[in-house]
Amino acid sequence: MSNIKSIGDLTGRTKQTKYENLDPIKTFPEEVTKIVDVADNIETIVFLSSEGKLYQPTTGKFYHKKLQAFENLPPMKSIASGYHHFLALSNEEKPRVYGWGQNGRKQIGFIHKNIKVEKPTLIEPLKEKNIDQISCIGHCSFFLNKTTNILFGCGDSYNGRLGKPEITEPYVMIQKLHENVANVFGGASKHTLMLKTDGKLYGFGFNQCGELGLGHKINALKPKQIKLEFPVDDISKIRLGYRFSSILTNDGKLYVTGNILRTGFGKNLTEFKQYPQFQNNNTIIQQIDCGYELFVILTQDNEIWFQGEFSGSDSYYSSVIRKIQTGNNLTNELSTYNQIKCCDQNLIFFLKSNSYLSQDLEKLLKNGYFSDCNIKDIPVHKILIETRIGKSFDLIKKYLESNCKLNEIQDLLKWIYCDEMINFKRTNEILNHFGIQNAQITKLLKNDLKQLLFDEQTSDFKLVVKNEDEDEDEEEEEELYIHKFILAARSGLFLNMFQNIEENLQKVKDYSRKSLDTIELLISFLYTDELPITADTDQEFIKEEFEDIVEYYQLNPTIPMMDIFEKCSKK
Repeated sequence: MSNIKSIGDLTGRTKQTKYENLDPIKTFPEEVTKIVDVADNIETIVFLSSEGKLYQPTTGKFYHKKLQAFENLPPMKSIASGYHHFLALSNEEKPRVYGWGQNGRKQIGFIHKNIKVEKPTLIEPLKEKNIDQISCIGHCSFFLNKTTNILFGCGDSYNGRLGKPEITEPYVMIQKLHENVANVFGGASKHTLMLKTDGKLYGFGFNQCGELGLGHKINALKPKQIKLEFPVDDISKIRLGYRFSSILTNDGKLYVTGNILRTGFGKNLTEFKQYPQFQNNNTIIQQIDCGYELFVILTQDNEIWFQGEFSGSDSYYSSVIRKIQTGNNLTNELSTYNQIKCCDQNLIFFLKSNSYLSQDLEKLLKNGYFSDCNIKDIPVHKILIETRIGKSFDLIKKYLESNCKLNEIQDLLKWIYCDEMINFKRTNEILNHFGIQNAQITKLLKNDLKQLLFDEQTSDFKLVVKNEDEDEDEEEEEELYIHKFILAARSGLFLNMFQNIEENLQKVKDYSRKSLDTIELLISFLYTDELPITADTDQEFIKEEFEDIVEYYQLNPTIPMMDIFEKCSKK
């Protein structure tokens, strides 16, 4: 079952329909179960799967047409889109950039003069540039090397869209644009924002509606610093639309500038101001996204708000922000999705990405580290099975082996270890037998594992940590109750440690020389993907500690630990 659903024109509903459920997308090949990103332009949509494959309709608009994968390409890790073109960055040791779509303004950067490129094609001039990030605006493309912090780009240079006033030709090939660039933000816009290594936010390009937030409406031919009423470190997301910009902060506040979809709040705004709809209440914004004529907001209470053109609402075009009417079922279901993407094809997509916790625990299924029992010869972990199902292991094992096929058991285990349902209907039937309803909503992996955190009754091992007493200047040893299989799945250091100790050993000392508080935070994170940070926590100290811990304990290198820390510290 795919992890992506939608509301909008894909469903074939009319603009008068009020929504009660998200609709699954049925146009993917059966073997495609995970989509990690979506990009669209005026003509079509592209999807990126977890395997790194690119899927696109064979012709024209998306709607009900079957999607097909582009063949003979390396795995991709990111995609971006402009008005008429796409970019994709390969997931290789030395990533390569591919482009396709319209090239009439040299926005793809090919030396040849093809007006349109039908399929992803290697952009040769970037082969030796070691590009780490791609981005697009309108008829322009940007390519960032995050090691040297050099930004390259190509395309339409009109009104400073490349941020280089000395460029005189209207359409330019790939060239070096800016230095000391840490991050670049594009979108369905004619302007760009970028974060530089000095920790400040800059903008350049079209500004006739104040979309750069510079305090005026003069186009910026070169990068100009943007002054904000909050620290740049507080920025969680930046999304750009046609003649407006939006910023979401870590504490869930939304700031906008420019002409927000032509009318309504934001018209003639020249500085970033908090969105008034959510300014004087306790609403926390969880996700934002925008297209050329569509701006979508998802709140922490799973309410969907939109402004602009969206035929999936009861009003085709809304100049003020409006809430999409949903029933309780949709509100509950949205809690399981962690990414929102809106397209100017009148579609809003919701994606469910596997957590880092489930990614790591999937290793247990494949390798069976420290398993203590079996179900049909599949090595499993008794305490995890019992915690997730809520019944005794013997009862679960007997029912599964008597009533379920091998592939059905494997699908159930996929949910137990990874929070992922492959066979939605059959897995739910099995869970219903054990009294579990709406498992994807009521039984999250991290919540179940939280029950095992430091639990003496279920633990199978002790981690001995030195605890320094500040008053007495003495060291005491504290024993933390842990589960070997969880720590081994999440930390390379613990995996090596447990694999090389005597089988009958019941405890081991921690030699990281970190404080007891820091180790407890680490263990909490390994069980839940969350940091239990409170107002009393010395956040700066813990943040510095975790920078060392990530490397020392060999955690999953893809975990954005500092991003997770920032989000937790704002709760």
